Amino acid sequence: MQNYTQTLSHFVDIIRQQSEKLSQRTALRYFDHQHKLQDISWQSFHQQSEQLSRALLTLGIGVQDKIGIFAQNMPQWTIADIAILQIRAVTVPIFATNNEIQTKFIINHSEMKVLFVGNQKEYDVALSIAPHCPKLEKIIAMQPLDLRDVEMGISWQDFIATASDESREQLVQRLAQKSMKDLFTLIYTSGTTGEPKGVMLDYNNLAHQLVTHQQTLMKIDGSDISLSFLPLSHIFERAWVAYVLSQGVVNVYLDDPHKIREALSIVKPTLMCAVPRFYEKIYATVFDKVKQAPWLRQQIFYNALRIGKLALKYRQKQQPLPFWLKPLYQFADRLVFSKLQRVLGGHIRMMPCGGAKLEPEIGLFFHCIGVNIKLGYGMTETTATVSCWPDFGFESNSIGKIMPGTTVKIGDENEILVKGGGVMKGYFKNPEETAKCFTEDGFLKTGDAGYVDAEGNLFMTDRIKDLMKTSTGKYIAPQAVEGKLLQDKLIEQIAVIADARKYVSALVVPCFDTLEEYAKKLNIQYQNRLDLIKNAAIVEMFEKRINELQKELQGFEKIKKFTLLPKAFSIELGEITPTLKLRRKVILQRYHALIEQMYQ
Repeated sequence: MQNYTQTLSHFVDIIRQQSEKLSQRTALRYFDHQHKLQDISWQSFHQQSEQLSRALLTLGIGVQDKIGIFAQNMPQWTIADIAILQIRAVTVPIFATNNEIQTKFIINHSEMKVLFVGNQKEYDVALSIAPHCPKLEKIIAMQPLDLRDVEMGISWQDFIATASDESREQLVQRLAQKSMKDLFTLIYTSGTTGEPKGVMLDYNNLAHQLVTHQQTLMKIDGSDISLSFLPLSHIFERAWVAYVLSQGVVNVYLDDPHKIREALSIVKPTLMCAVPRFYEKIYATVFDKVKQAPWLRQQIFYNALRIGKLALKYRQKQQPLPFWLKPLYQFADRLVFSKLQRVLGGHIRMMPCGGAKLEPEIGLFFHCIGVNIKLGYGMTETTATVSCWPDFGFESNSIGKIMPGTTVKIGDENEILVKGGGVMKGYFKNPEETAKCFTEDGFLKTGDAGYVDAEGNLFMTDRIKDLMKTSTGKYIAPQAVEGKLLQDKLIEQIAVIADARKYVSALVVPCFDTLEEYAKKLNIQYQNRLDLIKNAAIVEMFEKRINELQKELQGFEKIKKFTLLPKAFSIELGEITPTLKLRRKVILQRYHALIEQMYQ
């Protein structure tokens, strides 16, 4: 455990100080309806959050009352969040992809009084469940919507206008009485099994993460631009946005993650969080294009990559490039690396990566081309980051060095156990589950197996609950197998099956955009997607690609049979969580007949 000695500040104080200091500078940026970028200054950000705080106080919101935000990313998300925190209430984020059942559970379990919504779909979901949510008083539309002429619904502007004169003094009092022990958020983990659990995080948890990130990561400031495209309802993006705003960085909001490619070229961010799947897709596309390129271009690419790998070895040791390597690297950068960097907007300084394991060769590839990926490990229960790759000398197989002020030890079944300033207070109204997830000496049980090496690098080997044992007694870590196959641009999703089976099989969802292009080139005729995946040439092509991708795996880990699926695993059907993790139990039940066919 590294030490940290910096005084912990209340997040609300930090934001209010930044608003005063950076007044006319840009705090938030977003795309308007014409897809043009618009700015919100720190002064305007402060004024809007202040007005919203006063309207909430006028409504009668009490200390530590729960207020929900059910929306895609937008500046109003953060404005509402700060407004809630300023009055000592608690923000409860809800994924924009959640259905009625999930949303109703969170509203009722948290005893939510007010819900902010982003678009018409979210408003209508909220309206449909409102009669079954006795504590819910108001639904506030953050964008212009059809409010369906119901008393409970109100627009953002109309709600702000309800602020009373008395609320000014009330706000001053709430700010004066705030405490580091107040909860700042209640985040319901989507959970791959069972009902969601409300993770209680307080201002000490958040302050700990802000301080340790400042100590561990490269310096960032008002000259930086961060693009926010992962959902703010997830702790990864939420904690990151808190950090960038605490450092005066401009935060840009993207409400539709499918528009990320276009947004990168317009926004040109210097910072951005992403999940491994984002990098896997870029990696697969790059190498596929190279394979199709003429011989000379292939040679230029592979030679540039060799130079990049060599240069990375020097950078890892913080050594200058030797005189003979410098011009070679500049040549490789001009011909290859700078063009690849343009895919990400061309200005990236740092890209935190988390949410799942990243294949080492993919991480190294991005570092070789000059993209500083910071792979990290964390969970909602630890206010995100427990470990992350250092700027220099990182071990690409690891999930990074342990953050300052955090202690990690390895428990039974090689479980990673965590203690430190970021660890949650417990699960809301759930003392039984809280007791279950802590050891007697106060360490959080992560449910992940791993180890720490002599240099202090943390490694994750598998998710203990997901570990599968074949009928022949061999253990399979499904994520390791799935990670190998997801490097292929033709594979969108994959679920490995092996538990109590004599061999490994898999359900594979193709990336249909790419597959349909491939079919067109080969002049394969088909009526629909089901017809396409049953085509013998397509099945044979997948078989070859899967065998190639898994050649480094041990014999018992290799997929012997697979079935292609005509549609993706979906959040709506409960097959994946809002953070895109597989709900294996649901998948096993839903595709039982198809799975059994692979073992006949």
